[in-house]
Formats: sequence, structure tokens, C-alpha cells
Amino acid sequence: MHRPILRFLTAVLAGAAIAGATAANAGEFVVKATTIPEMKAVFGQVESRIVVPARARIGGSVRELRVTQGDEVREGQAIAVVVDDKLALQLNAADAKIEALNSQLSNARVQLERAQQLRASGSGTQVSLDQAKMQFEVTTNQVSAAKAEKTVIEQSAREGTVFAPATGRVLTVPVTLGSVILPGEDIARIAPGPYYLRLSLPERHAGEIRQGADVTVGARGLTAPGGLSAPHRGRIVKVYPEITDGRVIADVEVEGIGDYFVNERTLVSIPVGKRTVLPVPPAAIRTMHGVDYVRLVTSTGEMDVAVILGEAVEEGGQRRTEILTGLHDGDRIMLP
Repeated sequence: MHRPILRFLTAVLAGAAIAGATAANAGEFVVKATTIPEMKAVFGQVESRIVVPARARIGGSVRELRVTQGDEVREGQAIAVVVDDKLALQLNAADAKIEALNSQLSNARVQLERAQQLRASGSGTQVSLDQAKMQFEVTTNQVSAAKAEKTVIEQSAREGTVFAPATGRVLTVPVTLGSVILPGEDIARIAPGPYYLRLSLPERHAGEIRQGADVTVGARGLTAPGGLSAPHRGRIVKVYPEITDGRVIADVEVEGIGDYFVNERTLVSIPVGKRTVLPVPPAAIRTMHGVDYVRLVTSTGEMDVAVILGEAVEEGGQRRTEILTGLHDGDRIMLP
């Protein structure tokens, strides 16, 4: 009867020794109350700081349209051609006028040469020579003026080609092929960037948001920022002092949003306050039968304590899990 009891006590002591060795090898984590920013998810709208219109310099009808909404264009790229049919008629009229003046210039040159010969022979008068010179100079100036007028018409015809004023994305194209436009009308609106996020917050957060605060930007498709494995980071660069319709406006700079559509919305988590949490490593949490436990180290030994989990937080660049109830500041827990 004593041998079974002895074997039982030996097994218990061996198990206790193994458990003690495991506990000695396992690490401990001291729970400390940490203050973290209180984040609020809001919608941010992608906007471009600069929107440049590409305008027509002459009036006429749109003969060619080489861009549509969403196209990427380069500075100096031809995006449309505006044609004024009257310019072709004006060019024909200018050519005819130049030909007529050239004929008059040839006649004035002949008259000048004849007057010079007569004056040299002594049969002509100085008055006739002066008149011939004056007529030749007047006709020469008229030819120069006609050529300059033709150059102006040619330049107007060349200005029918509309070029992109900057490199960026085409936002709108308010004209169609064949539409008649006036000088100065918009052919396209181009957003060259840089892009930023425009936030609109309830005015109750007006005293809590700060310029320079860090924010977390969600992925495209309105994904919650907390679900990202590598969320985008941004920074509030401007908080506008005027409240409009009960909303506070703020601008956020984010790296790598150049591929977003202008006016596209995305979720942004911004700090609107601070709160105190008890963060623990996720590895310290065990779930059994739907209940979460952590192993607490006390003066009398170790014991499993049921806890209620909060959201995932970051502490010192490491991922932690918030404990809502079950632990206190300064408690020691076992890590596997």
C-alpha cells in the first residue's frame, strides 16, 4: 500500500519540478499603464493643391480632342485643336493684298529708276525724282505692313492648338468634338499636384486636433486603417481656423497618394484625445472555450485570470493588445 503512494508523490514532485523549470524558462512581462492617443476614423478626400485650366486662345470649333477624363498628360503636350474657318479666308485675303502691293512696288521701282535717269540727263526735275522716291518708300512700307498682318493671322491659326500647361491628370473635359467655343474657354482642367487629404471633422473636435499630429490612412476602397498590415502614415499640416456648417477643416500630407483619384475618399484615423490603456503582448493571451486568459504571477504562485480584450495598439513600435478588465497596473504575467 505504501509503494503506490510513494510513486504518486514522486510523480507529483517530478511534475512540480518540470513546471518550475518551465516557469523559470518562461519570461515575465510587467503590465504598465500607457497613455495612447484616442483615434477617430473619418473620411478624407484626396485633392490637388493646384488645378490648372487649359484654355483656348482663339474662338472657333473643336476639330480634334486628344484627351479624356483621367488621362495623364505632359507639359506642352497637344490636347486639342481649335479651328476658325475665317482665318483661312483672312490668309487668302492677306496673300492677295501682298500680291497687289508687290505689283505696285514693282511699278514704283520702275518710276523711280526712270526719274533718276531723267534727272541725270538734265531733262527731269528734282520734284519728280522726290515724288518717285516717296512713292517707292510708301509702297515698300505697305508691303511690309501687309506681310506683318499675314504673320498675325498665321500666328492666330497656330494658336488653335491647345497645349497642356502642366504635367498631371486630366480632371474634366467640358467640351466635345465640333462644339463652338470662345477665346479663353476651358478645354480641360489638369491637376498637377501635389496631392493631399482634406478632412472634415465635427466641431466638437476643434480643440483636440493639433497641427503636426500623426495620422493613419487606410487603403483604397475605404478599408479601415486598423486592418492594414502596413498602413500609410500622414501628418496634419494645417488646421483651418474657420468652422463651416459645424465642421472643422484640416489638411493631411501623405506620401504615395499620387495614384489616387482626385476627390477619392479614404478612411483616416486621427488623434482626437488621449486615454490610458493596459497593453500586453498578444502571445500572453490564451483562449479556452471562448474565454481569454493570461497567467498572472502572484506572491502565492501562478494563476490564470480571465480578461476582456480591447483593440490592438502600438507601444514602442511593437504590437500590443489592450486589456479592458482583469489586470491592474504593475501586475506581472507569464509569457510563453
